[in-house]
Amino acid sequence: MVERQTSGAAGSAVRRPAEGSAPGLGRLEAEPAPGVWRFSALSNDASVPRTRHAVRDRLLAQGMAGERFQELVDDLLLIVSELVSNAVTHAAVLSPEVSTELSIGEGRVRVAVTDGHPYRPKAQESDLGRLGGRGLLLVKSVTLQAGGVCDVERTEEGGKVIWASLPLPAPRGPEKESYEAGRSWDEGPDAAGAAWPAGV
Repeated sequence: MVERQTSGAAGSAVRRPAEGSAPGLGRLEAEPAPGVWRFSALSNDASVPRTRHAVRDRLLAQGMAGERFQELVDDLLLIVSELVSNAVTHAAVLSPEVSTELSIGEGRVRVAVTDGHPYRPKAQESDLGRLGGRGLLLVKSVTLQAGGVCDVERTEEGGKVIWASLPLPAPRGPEKESYEAGRSWDEGPDAAGAAWPAGV
C-alpha cells in the first residue's frame, strides 16, 4: 500500500513506510493540499483490511481517539471497508489499483474511493433474496444517520470516485463552552437536511 501525505513545504517529499502497513508496502509523499492523505492499493481482497487499518491509524494520529470520536471513526471505517470492497469486487477487471483519499478540515472528515471502472453504481434497496448489492445502501444509511452527505462522480480518466463527508462531533462537557465561543466552521447539514444526491 502507498500512503501519500501533504507536506507544509512545497516540493519537499519525505518517504517512509505508511503506518499500519507491512514493510515495503508503503511510502509517504508530499501532496499539494494540506490535510489530505491518499492510500493506493492493488484491487484484491487483502486491500480492504489494509486500507481500513491505514485510515484508522491516520485518524488516530490526527487526534481522533477517545469516546468523543468513537462513533465517527467507526462510521468512517465501515464506509471505507464497504467502498473498497465494492471497488475490488466490481471494478478490478478494469482497475488494477484502488485509491482511497482521507481529508480532514472545515469541521468535516471526507473519505473517497476511486477506481478506473466507468460504471456508476446505485444504492440498491435491501433484498433478502440477493447476496450482494447492499454495500452502497449501507454507506448511504450510515452517512445520513451521521448528518453527512455522499455522492458518486466521474473522474477525468473515465473512472469514478465515491465519497462520503461526515461532520466532526462537537465537544462534550467542559469543552463545549470554549468550542461554541471559538467555532469558525460550518458543521454542515443535520441528519434531517442531509441528502443522498439524485441518481445515486
